Amino acid sequence: MWWPFNFREWTGLSSSLTIESPSSNPYRPPSVVMSTAATPINDSAPLEFHLEPEDVTAKHYIYMHFAEVVKLKANQSRSFNVILNGKHWYGPYVPKYLWTSTLYSKDALNSTGGQYFFSLVKTENSTLPPIINAIEAYSVKNLLQSETDQEDVGAITKIKSTYGVKRNWQGDPCAPQAYSWEGLNCSYDGYNAPRVISLNLSSSGLTGKISADISNLVMLQCLDLSNNSLTGLVPDFLSQLQYLTVLNLERNQLSGSIPTELLERSKNGSLLLRVGESSNFCGSGSCKKKKNIVIPVVASTGGFFILSLTVAAILWVLRRRKQQHKAQEDTKPNVQNPSLESIQRQFTYSDVQRITNNLERAIGKGGFGTVYHGCIDDTQVAVKILSPSSFQGYQQFEAEVKLLLRVHHKNLTSLIGYCYEGTQMGLIYEYMANGDLETHLSDADNNVKILCWKDRLQIALDTAQGLEYLHHGCKPPIVHRDVKPTNILLNENFQAKLADFGLSKILPTDGTTHVSTVVAGSPGYLDPEYSISNWLTEKSDVYSFGIVLLRIITNRPVIERSHEMSHISHWVSFMLSKGDIENIVDPRLYGDYNINSILKAVEIAMVCVSPTSIKRPTMDQVVSELKECLAIELSQRKGGYEEESKDSIEMINMNLSTDLNALVRENSLQNPDWRIGS
Repeated sequence: MWWPFNFREWTGLSSSLTIESPSSNPYRPPSVVMSTAATPINDSAPLEFHLEPEDVTAKHYIYMHFAEVVKLKANQSRSFNVILNGKHWYGPYVPKYLWTSTLYSKDALNSTGGQYFFSLVKTENSTLPPIINAIEAYSVKNLLQSETDQEDVGAITKIKSTYGVKRNWQGDPCAPQAYSWEGLNCSYDGYNAPRVISLNLSSSGLTGKISADISNLVMLQCLDLSNNSLTGLVPDFLSQLQYLTVLNLERNQLSGSIPTELLERSKNGSLLLRVGESSNFCGSGSCKKKKNIVIPVVASTGGFFILSLTVAAILWVLRRRKQQHKAQEDTKPNVQNPSLESIQRQFTYSDVQRITNNLERAIGKGGFGTVYHGCIDDTQVAVKILSPSSFQGYQQFEAEVKLLLRVHHKNLTSLIGYCYEGTQMGLIYEYMANGDLETHLSDADNNVKILCWKDRLQIALDTAQGLEYLHHGCKPPIVHRDVKPTNILLNENFQAKLADFGLSKILPTDGTTHVSTVVAGSPGYLDPEYSISNWLTEKSDVYSFGIVLLRIITNRPVIERSHEMSHISHWVSFMLSKGDIENIVDPRLYGDYNINSILKAVEIAMVCVSPTSIKRPTMDQVVSELKECLAIELSQRKGGYEEESKDSIEMINMNLSTDLNALVRENSLQNPDWRIGS
């Protein structure tokens, strides 16, 4: 919307002719706007005005539009310079007759004293005063979330149009997250554009066939079209939604047979398929065989029944092993105080209540549920209780039990037991007295110990050794998928152990190099290559570990919302490009470190966070390099720091395939302050 903008020192010029806005000028103000211009009443005076932004701290982009509206005579000329806050900004400039040109700042501007003062001053050779036809000013808003993926926007917009959805579906479907469209759930990983992963159009008055536009929501996991008046066949394209885990088509008027692939996925438990007892369905076989109409229902309930039998069988085997172990122990000499780590047993929920003193003291909380402090005899434990409302938590519970029953390493948290009693589920771990690494890196709690550089290196090495075991010591290999400081726990001796295996994935052993899976992880720590391709490899954990190592070194947030270089890896790259090594380090260390040890750690981290996985090292390489890094620090501590000047930095070769210099972003582009568009 354009508004007139006049001062008493100005007068107006105008033209009844059309003002052209060429295709090369993307701003294209309307001809009716450009057909009028302001000029000073006094021909020798400058044309002056100022803008007062509401937020004096904000940055702004300003666009000035010029077009000559007067047919000048042979002895007339109009030429002027543009002055901003007392400094020459552009010029001299000669506006073209009936032709729009736009002057704008390529970079955002900062105000002087809360104002932008403009002065258009005619040149010595100009016979006419300056003019301006239009001006626009935009303040910069820091949007913390990306816009929704454009393919998803197009698909959901067409679905809205096809069905005439009566909800308040306006603006961006997924962003901001707090204002996402009703009935949509989206994925947010901090790197990539949000994707629609759940669509609930239940009871929305839908009619006609199932729209083919749904197939373009390729990341869709849950689709609920129940309780509508949809007709026709269940389309085959629903089978092509490879991430679909829930499909609800109940209480519609659909007919025909259900696609075979959907039925197969329902039978093997990868899809929860609900179609109800519609007499219009005839299963996957001939429509004459009415008995097939219950196959989808049996498939959806049968998966749960089979799962229940499987769990019961596992528990029976565990009890048998416990009884056999006890019988064997009865024939051996009595051993006092057996290690809890060797006893993995099932507990009742009443046991859990007794162990935790009726869930008295919560020591942590996450998507899975709440973690409570407890005691078994005189040994402290941590009890993670699954929230009954967390479906995803149940999947993580099951995955974590399966994994922890088969992996054992000094740098992985030990599973002592579990509770599986109806809807009451929980995991019992060894207690880690010093909490998680994030607590010690954060400034939030003044009571926690500030870790010295040697301790930080040891924690990094412990974590790397845990990952090395998962990647190279387990057959088949295991990818953790959620390596971050909150999942690195510290015992009473500050030994680090990797925790929370609910998102872990077992890699195939058939020679393939990756597993294709729905992207999961934590924003900032998520491997960008994995988030784009959905191909998960051990190198995804290597990337996450590299980010953790940068956190250990710098104590900076992984994503700095208010900083231009928002991600920690970008900030470190920028500092390295300036050769500023020491200011990368956490200032709370007060210089109490070997600079060569710091440099080597930074090199390790930056190679780990290479954007392409092929350039990242393996975890056994990382472990080897961190051991050398720790040895450098320990040897220097033994000899005393005073022997070495901080100005003397020994460059350490890493024997890794990627040169650090290739990872540092160059900042040598010479950007002009202004640009003119015609």
